[in-house]
Formats: sequence, C-alpha cells, structure tokens
Amino acid sequence: MSWSIISAENVAPQAWRNGGGQTRELLAWPHAHDWVLRVSVADIEADGPFSVFEGVDRWFAVLQGEGVRLYDYELRVGDELLHFDGKLAPDCELLGGTTRDFNLMHRRGKGTLRVQPATHALLPQAGQAQWIGLFTAKGGLLEHGARAMPLRPLSLAWCEAPAAQSCIFEGEGAAWWMEWLP
Repeated sequence: MSWSIISAENVAPQAWRNGGGQTRELLAWPHAHDWVLRVSVADIEADGPFSVFEGVDRWFAVLQGEGVRLYDYELRVGDELLHFDGKLAPDCELLGGTTRDFNLMHRRGKGTLRVQPATHALLPQAGQAQWIGLFTAKGGLLEHGARAMPLRPLSLAWCEAPAAQSCIFEGEGAAWWMEWLP
C-alpha cells in the first residue's frame, strides 16, 4: 500500500478539440485507454456543450473563477459537487470569464464509486475498497495511519488496496474523498 500524488501544475494542459478550453488529466485508472475512473482539472474558456460520455457518471465543481451555468444550475466556487449522467452533455455558459473546474468520471457498471466531502475521516474497509483518492483545491495535509503527506493546491492523492486505517485531511477549500469498490 503506497500513495501516489500528482498536482495539476505538473501536468501539461491538453487543448479541447472544440477550442473551448483545456484539461489537465490527473489520473485515468487503471489504464489510460481503458479507464474506470478519470480525474481532471479543466479550464473552461468559452461557452459550449460538454463532451458526451455514454455510460459514465460525472461529478463537477467550480474551483476558481466566477462560475458556470449547467442546466438550470449556477455553479460557483464553494458549491457542492454536481453529479450528472455523462451522456447528457449539458451546455455550459460562463458567468464571467474563464473558470477552473474539478471533473470526476466513473464508468457505470464497473464497481461502485463513493464520493464525499473530505470534512470527516474516511475509514477504508479491509478487503473492500480497491482504490481510494483525495482531491484538494487548496492543498493541506493527508494522514493515513502513521503516514502524513503534504499536498499542494489542485492535487490528487490515491492509493490502491488501502490499509484499513483512518484517512484524515486537514486543509482549506474544497476537498473530496473518492472510494472505489469492485
């Protein structure tokens, strides 16, 4: 059981085909071309529709900027994650310039993904959770058992086959636990 950590500042941005923004893919797990989970940070620079992802559940949150309108929701920094079906590909309207956003995708039918704010400890169940992760918008300190790991802003930390020891996060701003069970 070891942790991997990546910060969006260490990932080269990839331009979108429609020219409306760019994405920094933090993780495509377990394989880049056949992922079950995908975590990224995106910069939305222009109004336009989201890409279609059939059979995928999506979670979305605004990390920086004035926010966006998706469906009938105005989403701003500090709002809860919006969970929606990836096949719907909603139109996205900027509320005042470029935004930076958190994006999480999970292929339906490929295990179960639990997502929750990192305001409380996470206790992975021995032999059940195959993957756990933490994303933090502003950084902080992640503790798992006796190990403490500092995290920079816009970082993802993850662990495969985690030990059944309490995970605690101390930091400012938005942060979410992700737990995948087969």
